[in-house]
Amino acid sequence: MESFDYIVVGGGSGGSAAAGRLAIDGTRRVCLIEAGGRNNNVLIKTPGFMPFIRNSSNYKFDTVPQRGLNGRIGYQPRGKGLGGSSAINAMVYIRGNKWDYDNWAEMGCTGWSYDDVLPWFKQCEANERGESDYHGAGGPLFVSDQRSPNPTSRAFVEAAAELQMRTNADFNGDQQEGFGLYQVTQRDGERWSAARAYVEPIREQGNFAIRTDTLVERLVVEQGRVTGVMVKRGNRSEMLYARRGIILSAGAFGSPQIMMLSGIGPAEHLKQQGINVVLDRSAVGSNLQDHIDYVSGWETKSDVPIGGTLKGTFKMAAAILEHRRKRTGAMTTPYAEAGGFWTVMDDSPAPDVQWHFVPAVLEDHGRENVKGYGFSLHACVLRPESRGTVRLGSNDATAPPIIDPNFLDDEHDIAVLREGIRLSHRIADAPQMQSFSPADRHPVDLQDNAALDDLIRNRADTVYHPVGTCRMGADTDAVVDPTLKVNGLDGLWIADASVMPKIVSGNTNAPSIMIGERCADFIKTSET
Repeated sequence: MESFDYIVVGGGSGGSAAAGRLAIDGTRRVCLIEAGGRNNNVLIKTPGFMPFIRNSSNYKFDTVPQRGLNGRIGYQPRGKGLGGSSAINAMVYIRGNKWDYDNWAEMGCTGWSYDDVLPWFKQCEANERGESDYHGAGGPLFVSDQRSPNPTSRAFVEAAAELQMRTNADFNGDQQEGFGLYQVTQRDGERWSAARAYVEPIREQGNFAIRTDTLVERLVVEQGRVTGVMVKRGNRSEMLYARRGIILSAGAFGSPQIMMLSGIGPAEHLKQQGINVVLDRSAVGSNLQDHIDYVSGWETKSDVPIGGTLKGTFKMAAAILEHRRKRTGAMTTPYAEAGGFWTVMDDSPAPDVQWHFVPAVLEDHGRENVKGYGFSLHACVLRPESRGTVRLGSNDATAPPIIDPNFLDDEHDIAVLREGIRLSHRIADAPQMQSFSPADRHPVDLQDNAALDDLIRNRADTVYHPVGTCRMGADTDAVVDPTLKVNGLDGLWIADASVMPKIVSGNTNAPSIMIGERCADFIKTSET
Protein backbone atom coordinates (compact mmCIF):
# COMPACT_ATOMS: atom_id res chain seq x y z
CA MET A 1 0.00 0.00 0.00
CA GLU A 2 1.62 3.23 -1.19
CA SER A 3 1.50 6.20 1.17
CA PHE A 4 1.76 9.95 0.86
CA ASP A 5 1.44 12.93 3.15
CA TYR A 6 -1.47 14.33 1.13
CA ILE A 7 -3.60 13.02 -1.69
CA VAL A 8 -5.44 15.50 -3.92
CA VAL A 9 -8.42 14.00 -5.74
CA GLY A 10 -9.03 15.81 -9.02
CA GLY A 11 -6.61 17.77 -11.20
CA GLY A 12 -8.94 20.62 -12.18
CA SER A 13 -8.74 24.29 -11.28
CA GLY A 14 -8.87 23.94 -7.49
CA GLY A 15 -7.03 20.62 -7.35
CA SER A 16 -4.12 21.74 -9.51
CA ALA A 17 -3.64 24.82 -7.35
CA ALA A 18 -3.90 22.93 -4.06
CA ALA A 19 -1.57 20.12 -5.16
CA GLY A 20 0.98 22.45 -6.69
CA ARG A 21 1.18 24.70 -3.64
CA LEU A 22 1.46 21.75 -1.23
CA ALA A 23 4.20 20.06 -3.26
CA ILE A 24 6.28 22.94 -4.51
CA ASP A 25 8.60 23.37 -1.52
CA GLY A 26 9.53 19.68 -1.53
CA THR A 27 8.78 19.03 2.14
CA ARG A 28 5.57 17.02 1.62
CA ARG A 29 4.97 13.90 -0.40
CA VAL A 30 1.91 14.73 -2.49
CA CYS A 31 -0.09 12.59 -4.89
CA LEU A 32 -2.45 14.14 -7.43
CA ILE A 33 -5.07 11.73 -8.78
CA GLU A 34 -6.95 12.52 -11.98
CA ALA A 35 -9.50 10.33 -13.76
CA GLY A 36 -8.59 11.74 -17.18
CA GLY A 37 -5.34 12.12 -19.06
CA ARG A 38 -2.58 14.70 -19.17
CA ASN A 39 -4.28 17.04 -21.69
CA ASN A 40 -0.91 17.92 -23.17
CA ASN A 41 -1.83 18.28 -26.85
CA VAL A 42 -2.33 20.89 -29.54
CA LEU A 43 -6.14 20.81 -29.34
CA ILE A 44 -6.02 21.83 -25.68
CA LYS A 45 -3.21 24.37 -26.03
CA THR A 46 -4.57 26.18 -29.11
CA PRO A 47 -7.47 28.41 -28.02
CA GLY A 48 -9.25 28.35 -31.37
CA PHE A 49 -9.43 24.55 -31.33
CA MET A 50 -11.79 24.67 -28.34
CA PRO A 51 -14.84 23.39 -30.34
CA PHE A 52 -12.78 20.42 -31.54
CA ILE A 53 -11.44 19.17 -28.20
CA ARG A 54 -11.75 15.40 -27.99
CA ASN A 55 -14.45 13.61 -26.02
CA SER A 56 -11.74 12.16 -23.75
CA SER A 57 -11.29 15.62 -22.22
CA ASN A 58 -15.00 16.25 -21.58
CA TYR A 59 -17.42 14.30 -19.39
CA LYS A 60 -20.37 15.61 -21.43
CA PHE A 61 -22.90 15.13 -18.65
CA ASP A 62 -26.65 15.51 -19.14
CA THR A 63 -29.19 16.78 -16.64
CA VAL A 64 -32.49 15.19 -15.79
CA PRO A 65 -35.43 16.68 -17.74
CA GLN A 66 -35.89 20.26 -16.58
CA ARG A 67 -39.40 21.37 -15.78
CA GLY A 68 -38.35 25.01 -16.15
CA LEU A 69 -36.97 24.30 -19.62
CA ASN A 70 -40.19 22.73 -20.94
CA GLY A 71 -38.98 19.25 -20.06
CA ARG A 72 -35.72 19.47 -22.02
CA ILE A 73 -32.56 17.65 -20.94
CA GLY A 74 -29.72 20.11 -20.37
CA TYR A 75 -26.10 19.67 -21.38
CA GLN A 76 -23.32 19.91 -18.79
CA PRO A 77 -19.81 19.79 -20.30
CA ARG A 78 -17.10 19.37 -17.64
CA GLY A 79 -13.38 19.05 -18.12
CA LYS A 80 -11.71 15.65 -17.76
CA GLY A 81 -7.95 15.37 -17.41
CA LEU A 82 -5.32 17.65 -15.89
CA GLY A 83 -6.59 21.21 -15.79
CA GLY A 84 -10.19 20.04 -15.56
CA SER A 85 -12.60 22.55 -17.03
CA SER A 86 -9.78 25.13 -17.33
CA ALA A 87 -8.47 22.89 -20.14
CA ILE A 88 -11.67 23.14 -22.21
CA ASN A 89 -13.30 26.45 -21.18
CA ALA A 90 -13.40 29.82 -22.93
CA MET A 91 -10.48 31.07 -20.80
CA VAL A 92 -12.36 34.16 -19.56
CA TYR A 93 -10.67 35.56 -16.45
CA ILE A 94 -13.34 36.90 -14.11
CA ARG A 95 -13.31 36.81 -10.30
CA GLY A 96 -16.86 37.83 -9.51
CA ASN A 97 -18.14 40.93 -7.76
CA LYS A 98 -16.88 42.38 -4.46
CA TRP A 99 -20.41 42.00 -3.11
CA ASP A 100 -20.26 38.22 -3.58
CA TYR A 101 -17.42 37.70 -1.14
CA ASP A 102 -18.66 40.23 1.38
CA ASN A 103 -21.97 38.38 1.27
CA TRP A 104 -20.18 35.07 1.92
CA ALA A 105 -18.66 36.61 5.03
CA GLU A 106 -22.07 37.84 6.18
CA MET A 107 -23.40 34.29 5.67
CA GLY A 108 -20.88 33.03 8.23
CA CYS A 109 -17.84 32.33 6.05
CA THR A 110 -15.38 34.25 8.20
CA GLY A 111 -12.23 35.21 6.33
CA TRP A 112 -13.86 35.21 2.88
CA SER A 113 -14.76 38.88 2.42
CA TYR A 114 -13.48 40.68 -0.67
CA ASP A 115 -10.62 42.22 1.27
CA ASP A 116 -9.71 38.72 2.48
CA VAL A 117 -9.68 37.07 -0.95
CA LEU A 118 -8.13 39.87 -3.03
CA PRO A 119 -4.55 39.11 -1.91
CA TRP A 120 -5.05 35.49 -2.94
CA PHE A 121 -6.31 36.44 -6.38
CA LYS A 122 -3.22 38.61 -6.76
CA GLN A 123 -0.95 35.80 -5.57
CA CYS A 124 -2.41 33.45 -8.21
CA GLU A 125 -1.98 35.88 -11.06
CA ALA A 126 0.70 36.84 -13.57
CA ASN A 127 -1.14 39.60 -15.39
CA GLU A 128 0.67 40.93 -18.44
CA ARG A 129 -0.49 44.44 -17.54
CA GLY A 130 1.71 44.27 -14.44
CA GLU A 131 1.15 44.58 -10.71
CA SER A 132 -1.42 47.01 -9.32
CA ASP A 133 -3.84 47.42 -6.43
CA TYR A 134 -6.04 44.75 -8.03
CA HIS A 135 -3.62 42.52 -9.93
CA GLY A 136 -0.57 40.38 -9.38
CA ALA A 137 2.35 39.90 -11.75
CA GLY A 138 4.38 37.09 -10.18
CA GLY A 139 1.90 34.22 -9.84
CA PRO A 140 1.69 31.00 -11.86
CA LEU A 141 -1.61 31.76 -13.65
CA PHE A 142 -0.93 33.86 -16.74
CA VAL A 143 -3.62 36.39 -17.64
CA SER A 144 -3.40 38.26 -20.91
CA ASP A 145 -5.19 40.72 -23.13
CA GLN A 146 -6.46 39.08 -26.30
CA ARG A 147 -3.96 39.10 -29.14
CA SER A 148 -6.30 39.24 -32.14
CA PRO A 149 -9.94 39.92 -31.23
CA ASN A 150 -12.42 39.88 -34.09
CA PRO A 151 -13.53 43.35 -35.27
CA THR A 152 -17.12 42.31 -34.56
CA SER A 153 -16.24 41.99 -30.86
CA ARG A 154 -14.86 45.52 -30.75
CA ALA A 155 -18.00 46.73 -32.51
CA PHE A 156 -20.10 45.10 -29.78
CA VAL A 157 -18.30 47.13 -27.10
CA GLU A 158 -18.77 50.30 -29.14
CA ALA A 159 -22.46 49.47 -29.62
CA ALA A 160 -22.93 49.29 -25.84
CA ALA A 161 -21.22 52.67 -25.55
CA GLU A 162 -23.67 54.06 -28.10
CA LEU A 163 -26.39 53.17 -25.57
CA GLN A 164 -24.55 55.19 -22.91
CA MET A 165 -23.28 52.09 -21.09
CA ARG A 166 -19.77 52.54 -19.77
CA THR A 167 -16.77 50.87 -21.33
CA ASN A 168 -14.78 48.86 -18.80
CA ALA A 169 -11.17 47.86 -19.50
CA ASP A 170 -10.88 45.79 -16.29
CA PHE A 171 -13.84 43.82 -14.94
CA ASN A 172 -11.66 42.68 -12.00
CA GLY A 173 -10.67 46.17 -10.97
CA ASP A 174 -12.42 48.85 -8.97
CA GLN A 175 -15.78 48.40 -10.70
CA GLN A 176 -17.31 45.41 -12.47
CA GLU A 177 -20.09 47.21 -14.32
CA GLY A 178 -19.63 47.99 -18.00
CA PHE A 179 -18.71 46.41 -21.33
CA GLY A 180 -15.40 45.51 -22.86
CA LEU A 181 -13.04 42.82 -24.12
CA TYR A 182 -12.29 40.03 -21.65
CA GLN A 183 -8.86 39.19 -20.37
CA VAL A 184 -8.05 35.51 -20.80
CA THR A 185 -5.97 32.77 -19.19
CA GLN A 186 -3.46 32.58 -22.00
CA ARG A 187 0.31 32.89 -22.29
CA ASP A 188 1.91 33.85 -25.60
CA GLY A 189 -1.25 32.97 -27.50
CA GLU A 190 -1.76 29.54 -25.89
CA ARG A 191 -4.27 28.32 -23.33
CA TRP A 192 -2.87 28.47 -19.81
CA SER A 193 -4.85 25.95 -17.79
CA ALA A 194 -4.55 25.47 -14.04
CA ALA A 195 -2.42 22.38 -14.72
CA ARG A 196 0.03 24.33 -16.88
CA ALA A 197 0.20 26.92 -14.11
CA TYR A 198 0.62 24.69 -11.05
CA VAL A 199 1.32 21.07 -12.03
CA GLU A 200 3.49 20.93 -15.14
CA PRO A 201 6.31 23.14 -13.77
CA ILE A 202 6.95 20.71 -10.88
CA ARG A 203 5.89 17.38 -12.36
CA GLU A 204 9.46 16.02 -12.17
CA GLN A 205 9.91 16.76 -8.45
CA GLY A 206 10.58 13.57 -6.52
CA ASN A 207 8.02 14.40 -3.84
CA PHE A 208 5.19 14.88 -6.36
CA ALA A 209 3.35 11.89 -7.85
CA ILE A 210 0.80 12.44 -10.61
CA ARG A 211 -1.60 9.59 -11.33
CA THR A 212 -3.65 10.22 -14.46
CA ASP A 213 -6.28 7.84 -15.88
CA THR A 214 -6.96 6.82 -12.28
CA LEU A 215 -10.52 6.73 -10.95
CA VAL A 216 -11.24 7.33 -7.27
CA GLU A 217 -13.93 4.87 -6.23
CA ARG A 218 -14.36 6.04 -2.66
CA LEU A 219 -12.69 7.57 0.37
CA VAL A 220 -11.50 5.26 3.13
CA VAL A 221 -12.80 6.35 6.54
CA GLU A 222 -11.48 4.77 9.74
CA GLN A 223 -12.75 5.82 13.17
CA GLY A 224 -13.84 9.28 12.02
CA ARG A 225 -10.73 10.00 9.97
CA VAL A 226 -10.22 9.82 6.22
CA THR A 227 -7.06 7.78 5.80
CA GLY A 228 -6.90 7.06 2.09
CA VAL A 229 -8.67 6.42 -1.19
CA MET A 230 -9.63 3.35 -3.15
CA VAL A 231 -8.66 3.86 -6.77
CA LYS A 232 -9.05 1.95 -9.99
CA ARG A 233 -6.66 2.07 -12.92
CA GLY A 234 -7.63 -0.21 -15.76
CA ASN A 235 -8.89 -3.42 -14.15
CA ARG A 236 -6.80 -3.04 -11.02
CA SER A 237 -8.05 -1.57 -7.73
CA GLU A 238 -5.81 -0.51 -4.86
CA MET A 239 -5.75 1.69 -1.79
CA LEU A 240 -3.53 4.73 -1.50
CA TYR A 241 -2.84 5.89 2.05
CA ALA A 242 -2.63 9.53 3.21
CA ARG A 243 -0.76 10.15 6.43
CA ARG A 244 -1.97 13.72 6.86
CA GLY A 245 -5.09 14.07 4.78
CA ILE A 246 -7.11 14.11 1.58
CA ILE A 247 -8.08 17.16 -0.47
CA LEU A 248 -11.19 16.50 -2.54
CA SER A 249 -11.25 18.63 -5.70
CA ALA A 250 -13.49 16.76 -8.12
CA GLY A 251 -15.81 19.70 -8.83
CA ALA A 252 -19.43 20.56 -8.12
CA PHE A 253 -20.57 17.21 -9.52
CA GLY A 254 -17.65 14.92 -8.71
CA SER A 255 -16.95 15.95 -5.12
CA PRO A 256 -20.46 15.25 -3.79
CA GLN A 257 -20.56 12.05 -5.86
CA ILE A 258 -17.35 10.75 -4.24
CA MET A 259 -18.57 11.84 -0.80
CA MET A 260 -21.83 9.93 -1.24
CA LEU A 261 -20.08 6.85 -2.65
CA SER A 262 -18.03 6.94 0.57
CA GLY A 263 -21.11 6.98 2.81
CA ILE A 264 -21.07 10.74 3.48
CA GLY A 265 -24.30 12.45 2.51
CA PRO A 266 -28.10 12.29 2.90
CA ALA A 267 -28.67 9.08 4.86
CA GLU A 268 -31.91 7.96 3.21
CA HIS A 269 -30.51 8.50 -0.28
CA LEU A 270 -27.37 6.51 0.56
CA LYS A 271 -29.43 3.63 1.96
CA GLN A 272 -31.48 3.56 -1.24
CA GLN A 273 -28.24 3.04 -3.15
CA GLY A 274 -27.11 0.26 -0.83
CA ILE A 275 -24.33 2.35 0.73
CA ASN A 276 -23.52 2.16 4.44
CA VAL A 277 -23.93 5.55 6.09
CA VAL A 278 -20.69 6.86 7.57
CA LEU A 279 -21.88 10.43 8.16
CA ASP A 280 -25.40 11.76 7.61
CA ARG A 281 -24.99 15.10 5.82
CA SER A 282 -28.07 16.40 4.00
CA ALA A 283 -26.14 19.32 2.47
CA VAL A 284 -23.88 17.04 0.42
CA GLY A 285 -25.18 17.25 -3.14
CA SER A 286 -27.72 19.95 -2.29
CA ASN A 287 -27.60 23.73 -2.95
CA LEU A 288 -26.61 23.24 -6.61
CA GLN A 289 -26.52 26.61 -8.36
CA ASP A 290 -25.64 27.41 -11.97
CA HIS A 291 -25.84 30.39 -14.29
CA ILE A 292 -28.87 29.94 -16.51
CA ASP A 293 -28.08 31.44 -19.90
CA TYR A 294 -29.87 32.41 -23.11
CA VAL A 295 -28.03 32.79 -26.43
CA SER A 296 -29.44 35.28 -28.91
CA GLY A 297 -28.13 34.82 -32.44
CA TRP A 298 -27.95 36.87 -35.62
CA GLU A 299 -26.88 35.95 -39.14
CA THR A 300 -24.92 38.55 -41.10
CA LYS A 301 -24.18 39.24 -44.74
CA SER A 302 -20.79 40.48 -43.62
CA ASP A 303 -17.96 37.93 -43.59
CA VAL A 304 -16.07 39.74 -40.82
CA PRO A 305 -17.29 37.33 -38.10
CA ILE A 306 -16.14 33.72 -37.93
CA GLY A 307 -18.13 31.74 -40.48
CA GLY A 308 -18.86 28.17 -41.47
CA THR A 309 -18.38 28.69 -45.22
CA LEU A 310 -15.79 27.62 -47.77
CA LYS A 311 -14.15 31.04 -47.47
CA GLY A 312 -14.30 30.73 -43.70
CA THR A 313 -12.59 27.34 -43.90
CA PHE A 314 -9.72 28.79 -45.92
CA LYS A 315 -9.41 31.63 -43.41
CA MET A 316 -9.31 29.07 -40.59
CA ALA A 317 -6.56 27.10 -42.33
CA ALA A 318 -4.47 30.25 -42.75
CA ALA A 319 -5.08 31.12 -39.10
CA ILE A 320 -3.87 27.70 -37.98
CA LEU A 321 -0.62 28.17 -39.90
CA GLU A 322 -0.18 31.64 -38.43
CA HIS A 323 -0.74 30.33 -34.92
CA ARG A 324 1.76 27.50 -35.37
CA ARG A 325 4.39 29.99 -36.57
CA LYS A 326 3.76 33.06 -34.42
CA ARG A 327 1.04 32.23 -31.84
CA THR A 328 -1.01 35.15 -33.15
CA GLY A 329 -4.12 35.55 -35.26
CA ALA A 330 -7.66 34.22 -35.19
CA MET A 331 -6.71 30.91 -33.54
CA THR A 332 -5.96 32.79 -30.30
CA THR A 333 -9.69 33.48 -29.96
CA PRO A 334 -11.44 32.44 -26.74
CA TYR A 335 -14.67 32.78 -28.77
CA ALA A 336 -16.29 34.62 -25.84
CA GLU A 337 -14.17 37.63 -26.75
CA ALA A 338 -16.22 40.49 -25.34
CA GLY A 339 -18.97 40.99 -22.83
CA GLY A 340 -20.13 42.98 -19.91
CA PHE A 341 -22.00 43.30 -16.64
CA TRP A 342 -25.08 45.43 -16.09
CA THR A 343 -27.91 45.80 -13.61
CA VAL A 344 -31.39 45.21 -15.01
CA MET A 345 -33.43 44.92 -11.80
CA ASP A 346 -33.93 47.82 -9.41
CA ASP A 347 -33.35 45.79 -6.24
CA SER A 348 -30.01 44.22 -7.25
CA PRO A 349 -27.01 44.95 -4.98
CA ALA A 350 -24.61 44.49 -7.93
CA PRO A 351 -24.80 43.80 -11.69
CA ASP A 352 -27.24 40.94 -12.16
CA VAL A 353 -26.63 39.95 -15.81
CA GLN A 354 -23.42 39.03 -17.61
CA TRP A 355 -23.01 38.97 -21.38
CA HIS A 356 -20.59 36.92 -23.47
CA PHE A 357 -20.26 38.08 -27.07
CA VAL A 358 -19.15 35.47 -29.62
CA PRO A 359 -18.27 36.53 -33.21
CA ALA A 360 -19.89 33.40 -34.63
CA VAL A 361 -23.33 31.76 -34.67
CA LEU A 362 -23.79 29.24 -31.85
CA GLU A 363 -26.61 26.73 -31.54
CA ASP A 364 -26.92 24.00 -28.92
CA HIS A 365 -23.58 24.75 -27.22
CA GLY A 366 -21.82 24.77 -30.59
CA ARG A 367 -22.83 21.17 -31.26
CA GLU A 368 -25.05 22.13 -34.20
CA ASN A 369 -23.16 22.87 -37.41
CA VAL A 370 -24.35 26.30 -38.60
CA LYS A 371 -23.43 27.56 -42.05
CA GLY A 372 -22.81 31.22 -42.80
CA TYR A 373 -21.63 34.18 -40.76
CA GLY A 374 -23.05 35.87 -37.72
CA PHE A 375 -22.66 36.58 -34.03
CA SER A 376 -24.14 35.36 -30.77
CA LEU A 377 -24.81 37.09 -27.48
CA HIS A 378 -25.14 35.12 -24.26
CA ALA A 379 -27.05 36.70 -21.38
CA CYS A 380 -26.89 34.89 -18.03
CA VAL A 381 -28.50 35.42 -14.63
CA LEU A 382 -25.61 36.11 -12.28
CA ARG A 383 -27.25 35.31 -8.95
CA PRO A 384 -30.03 32.78 -9.61
CA GLU A 385 -32.43 31.87 -6.82
CA SER A 386 -33.23 28.38 -8.16
CA ARG A 387 -31.53 25.50 -6.34
CA GLY A 388 -30.93 21.97 -7.51
CA THR A 389 -29.24 18.73 -6.48
CA VAL A 390 -26.60 16.16 -7.38
CA ARG A 391 -27.48 12.58 -6.48
CA LEU A 392 -26.22 9.09 -7.18
CA GLY A 393 -27.81 6.99 -9.88
CA SER A 394 -25.74 4.01 -8.82
CA ASN A 395 -23.16 2.94 -6.25
CA ASP A 396 -20.81 2.34 -9.19
CA ALA A 397 -18.14 5.06 -9.36
CA THR A 398 -18.02 4.83 -13.16
CA ALA A 399 -21.69 5.83 -13.50
CA PRO A 400 -22.45 9.54 -14.02
CA PRO A 401 -24.19 11.42 -11.21
CA ILE A 402 -27.82 12.49 -11.48
CA ILE A 403 -27.71 16.25 -12.09
CA ASP A 404 -30.79 18.41 -11.52
CA PRO A 405 -30.01 22.16 -11.65
CA ASN A 406 -33.76 22.87 -11.34
CA PHE A 407 -33.35 25.74 -13.80
CA LEU A 408 -35.89 28.58 -13.74
CA ASP A 409 -37.74 27.12 -10.77
CA ASP A 410 -37.76 30.57 -9.18
CA GLU A 411 -39.67 33.27 -11.06
CA HIS A 412 -36.94 35.77 -10.19
CA ASP A 413 -34.56 34.03 -12.57
CA ILE A 414 -36.75 34.23 -15.64
CA ALA A 415 -37.64 37.84 -14.85
CA VAL A 416 -33.94 38.79 -14.81
CA LEU A 417 -33.20 36.77 -17.94
CA ARG A 418 -36.11 38.38 -19.76
CA GLU A 419 -34.63 41.85 -19.17
CA GLY A 420 -31.17 40.67 -20.08
CA ILE A 421 -32.37 39.41 -23.46
CA ARG A 422 -34.16 42.67 -24.13
CA LEU A 423 -30.92 44.53 -23.51
CA SER A 424 -29.09 42.09 -25.80
CA HIS A 425 -31.42 43.11 -28.62
CA ARG A 426 -31.02 46.81 -27.86
CA ILE A 427 -27.26 46.42 -28.26
CA ALA A 428 -27.70 44.45 -31.48
CA ASP A 429 -29.95 47.25 -32.79
CA ALA A 430 -27.31 49.92 -32.14
CA PRO A 431 -25.64 51.45 -35.25
CA GLN A 432 -22.30 49.69 -34.72
CA MET A 433 -23.91 46.24 -34.89
CA GLN A 434 -26.40 47.18 -37.59
CA SER A 435 -23.44 47.89 -39.87
CA PHE A 436 -23.11 44.09 -40.20
CA SER A 437 -26.74 43.79 -41.47
CA PRO A 438 -27.76 41.24 -38.83
CA ALA A 439 -30.91 39.10 -39.10
CA ASP A 440 -32.38 37.64 -35.91
CA ARG A 441 -32.35 33.83 -35.97
CA HIS A 442 -35.07 33.53 -33.32
CA PRO A 443 -37.45 36.48 -33.71
CA VAL A 444 -40.00 37.08 -30.98
CA ASP A 445 -42.13 39.96 -29.75
CA LEU A 446 -39.83 41.16 -26.98
CA GLN A 447 -42.68 43.01 -25.28
CA ASP A 448 -44.84 39.89 -25.04
CA ASN A 449 -43.75 38.29 -21.75
CA ALA A 450 -45.52 35.01 -22.43
CA ALA A 451 -43.97 34.59 -25.88
CA LEU A 452 -40.52 35.56 -24.63
CA ASP A 453 -40.77 33.24 -21.64
CA ASP A 454 -41.72 30.34 -23.90
CA LEU A 455 -38.71 31.04 -26.13
CA ILE A 456 -36.46 31.15 -23.06
CA ARG A 457 -37.76 27.83 -21.75
CA ASN A 458 -37.27 26.27 -25.19
CA ARG A 459 -33.68 27.48 -25.67
CA ALA A 460 -31.97 28.48 -22.40
CA ASP A 461 -29.36 26.29 -20.71
CA THR A 462 -26.21 26.45 -18.60
CA VAL A 463 -23.22 28.68 -19.23
CA TYR A 464 -21.10 26.05 -17.41
CA HIS A 465 -20.71 27.35 -13.84
CA PRO A 466 -22.12 24.74 -11.39
CA VAL A 467 -21.26 25.39 -7.72
CA GLY A 468 -22.45 24.96 -4.15
CA THR A 469 -22.94 21.22 -3.63
CA CYS A 470 -20.54 20.94 -0.65
CA ARG A 471 -21.18 24.39 0.72
CA MET A 472 -19.03 26.25 3.19
CA GLY A 473 -20.49 27.83 6.31
CA ALA A 474 -20.35 28.26 10.08
CA ASP A 475 -23.60 26.36 10.72
CA THR A 476 -23.75 22.68 11.66
CA ASP A 477 -25.37 21.73 8.34
CA ALA A 478 -22.49 23.15 6.27
CA VAL A 479 -20.31 20.54 4.58
CA VAL A 480 -17.05 22.43 5.19
CA ASP A 481 -16.04 25.10 7.68
CA PRO A 482 -14.40 28.40 6.60
CA THR A 483 -11.01 26.64 6.53
CA LEU A 484 -12.45 24.18 3.98
CA LYS A 485 -12.18 21.25 6.41
CA VAL A 486 -15.11 18.82 6.22
CA ASN A 487 -17.30 19.03 9.31
CA GLY A 488 -17.54 15.79 11.28
CA LEU A 489 -14.44 14.12 9.84
CA ASP A 490 -10.70 14.51 10.32
CA GLY A 491 -8.21 14.51 7.49
CA LEU A 492 -10.52 15.75 4.72
CA TRP A 493 -10.72 19.12 2.97
CA ILE A 494 -12.57 20.25 -0.16
CA ALA A 495 -11.05 22.70 -2.65
CA ASP A 496 -13.29 23.45 -5.62
CA ALA A 497 -16.41 25.37 -6.65
CA SER A 498 -18.63 23.01 -4.66
CA VAL A 499 -17.73 24.88 -1.44
CA MET A 500 -19.20 28.19 -2.64
CA PRO A 501 -22.21 28.96 -0.42
CA LYS A 502 -23.59 31.17 -3.17
CA ILE A 503 -22.54 31.43 -6.80
CA VAL A 504 -20.24 34.29 -7.73
CA SER A 505 -21.30 36.97 -10.19
CA GLY A 506 -19.15 35.80 -13.07
CA ASN A 507 -17.10 32.94 -14.48
CA THR A 508 -15.98 30.40 -11.88
CA ASN A 509 -12.50 29.31 -13.01
CA ALA A 510 -10.52 32.09 -11.31
CA PRO A 511 -12.43 31.77 -7.99
CA SER A 512 -11.90 27.98 -8.03
CA ILE A 513 -8.16 28.46 -8.41
CA MET A 514 -8.19 30.97 -5.56
CA ILE A 515 -10.05 28.42 -3.40
CA GLY A 516 -7.37 25.83 -4.17
CA GLU A 517 -4.63 28.27 -3.17
CA ARG A 518 -6.36 29.04 0.09
CA CYS A 519 -6.98 25.39 0.89
CA ALA A 520 -3.27 24.64 0.59
CA ASP A 521 -2.53 27.54 2.92
CA PHE A 522 -5.12 26.44 5.48
CA ILE A 523 -3.53 22.99 5.49
CA LYS A 524 -0.02 24.36 5.91
CA THR A 525 -1.23 26.51 8.79
CA SER A 526 -2.86 23.50 10.45
CA GLU A 527 0.46 21.66 10.42
CA THR A 528 2.11 24.15 12.77
